[in-house]
Amino acid sequence: MHLKLLVTPGDGIGPEVTSEAVAVLQDVMQLGGHTLSIDQRDIGGVAIVRHKTPLPQDTLDAALSADGVLLGAVGGNEFNSLPPDQRPEAGLLKIRAALGGFANLRPAFAFKELAVNSPLRPEIVEGADILFVRELLGGLYFGAPREWNRATGESWNTMRYTRDEVARVARIAFQLAQKRRKKLTSVDKANVLEVSQLWRATVNEIAAEFPDVTVEHQYVDAMAMHLMNQPRNYDVVLTENLFGDILSDESAVITGSLGMLPSATIGGKVNLYEPVHGSAPDIAGKGLANPLGAILTGALILRHSAGLEAEAHAIETAVRKVLEAGFRTPDLARSNPQGYSVLSTTAMGSQVRETLHHILAVHS
Repeated sequence: MHLKLLVTPGDGIGPEVTSEAVAVLQDVMQLGGHTLSIDQRDIGGVAIVRHKTPLPQDTLDAALSADGVLLGAVGGNEFNSLPPDQRPEAGLLKIRAALGGFANLRPAFAFKELAVNSPLRPEIVEGADILFVRELLGGLYFGAPREWNRATGESWNTMRYTRDEVARVARIAFQLAQKRRKKLTSVDKANVLEVSQLWRATVNEIAAEFPDVTVEHQYVDAMAMHLMNQPRNYDVVLTENLFGDILSDESAVITGSLGMLPSATIGGKVNLYEPVHGSAPDIAGKGLANPLGAILTGALILRHSAGLEAEAHAIETAVRKVLEAGFRTPDLARSNPQGYSVLSTTAMGSQVRETLHHILAVHS
């Protein structure tokens, strides 16, 4: 098959980790007898500098004509004085809205080899495997009206959902749960918020379509605690936009590093893929960034936009084998820096590619 991919490297460490993910994708596609074409465009801070806008029209046009979009992190301290609608993050929100993806998939799984990196005890995190399904186009991030009135010293945002918005993301979460351990946990704040009461009622309505999936509800504050003391109890976790943003980042404690978390946004015209971590401008250009979250995001591209499950699994297996062999980036080596082979960003990417070549050669 042929995969047409738009790559927007973004800011900070975005270009560093994105280039490693692209190299892995190019290898796995070639070794599998497939073809990959790459179109690279600007988004975020680099687009503001070059084009005076965080999302140039040519980037959006290219995204809409691609099979998938691989997005690097955006943002930088030098842009913090700009109005919110002109900052790098505004480009991210705009491309998400334009592509129409409403279901953000964020896997959080505990590699046994990284258990020592977690502040949680190994017996708590080992075996944890959670898939967050975060609604991405509603809630506080997109609700109107929203304003910061500097003259009066007031500001407000609007949390808003419709029944149909909740139903469509709930169906995707239930379908994914059917392919996993058949358990879904829906997170809300229905004891306080009317929006959450709509959320819970709609999830219960959709649950009737999936009788083989066990459903439970958790308040978001309780869920924040349970993720830390019993993460193995959860399979698919369905959340609205803000709650999912916070809880999925919290789950980095389970994985050992935020740099390990991939994500995919599906359900729209074109799927959008990005590692969960930010642009980390303090380490940009130093070769310290962990590319594994971006590389694992490449596996999601193959799974959800190319239908290449075997190749996606090969990438995930390669990452696991690299960790088993004792290779680490600096963020993964803090617990025992002398006991690991600590690699730069590019060296880690090369190690994954070398391991991937061996895996695919054995199975060819």
